[in-house]
Amino acid sequence: MEIFVTGASGYIGRAVCEALKSAGYEVLGLARSGDAAAKLAAIGVKAVSGDLSSLEVLRATARGAEATIHCARQSGPDMGAMDRAAVEAMLDALAGTDKPFLYTSGVWVIGGTQGRVAGEMFPLHPPEMVSWRPAVERLVQDSREKKVCGVVIRPASVYGNHGGMVGAMVEQGRQEGVVRIAGDGENHWSFIHIGDLANLYRLAVEKAQAGALYVAAHGNALAAKTVAAACAKVAGPQVKVEYVPLDKARETMGPVADCLVLDQRVLSTKAARELGWKPSANGVLQDLALGTA
Repeated sequence: MEIFVTGASGYIGRAVCEALKSAGYEVLGLARSGDAAAKLAAIGVKAVSGDLSSLEVLRATARGAEATIHCARQSGPDMGAMDRAAVEAMLDALAGTDKPFLYTSGVWVIGGTQGRVAGEMFPLHPPEMVSWRPAVERLVQDSREKKVCGVVIRPASVYGNHGGMVGAMVEQGRQEGVVRIAGDGENHWSFIHIGDLANLYRLAVEKAQAGALYVAAHGNALAAKTVAAACAKVAGPQVKVEYVPLDKARETMGPVADCLVLDQRVLSTKAARELGWKPSANGVLQDLALGTA
């Protein structure tokens, strides 16, 4: 079985490719550059040259594969429009095939959870940066009407293997002597380990029903200040945490600042019930203490 992965050389995409390869699948990965293609070749993934604007490449490759997993993102003011166009192209190519199409969303679309624990059915109040994404989620879920097995996965903050937001915070501490976070740090973040997330994608390709949506989170939500302090400790004995007021954070970080101050407690057992998913990695604080986050 050959599976096409966009964003294959990225943080999530690479882990997904490795999980699929370990399970015996052949993997095709979208590569924007020669460097990305070389990285894919090193893990046994066949590179397909193109990016999210290469709509004919996306159509043809998705049509020829037995399943497609969309992990790619291209940042910029047109990010939402580009993502939707790419999704539409691939779904059109898959119409009538019943083949799996997995879409990577994220828990930021939920917005703040006001102290409640959110799952798949929680009302959505997305901040501006991801306000376009719920419509794309619906497009994927509704593709079952065109005989596509569209599935949405909403990962919480991904950590592990020195990547993701946590890895970036540790690196900032090492490079600048300070870990900066937007707001006062009292808000909560939910997490998922990269290895557990990659395994969820594999299970979803194999077992998920058309129109399914899964929240990918594991363990209790943690106060942002607790995570920042743990990152600073790993970065070095003199590293401090700096709390940046939201207005100032918007000036330096842009719209992502409003996502980073969301107070979110996210958890779900749906993937465990329906797919047999069993996340087992260390929690983010344990991973930081071990030096593997």
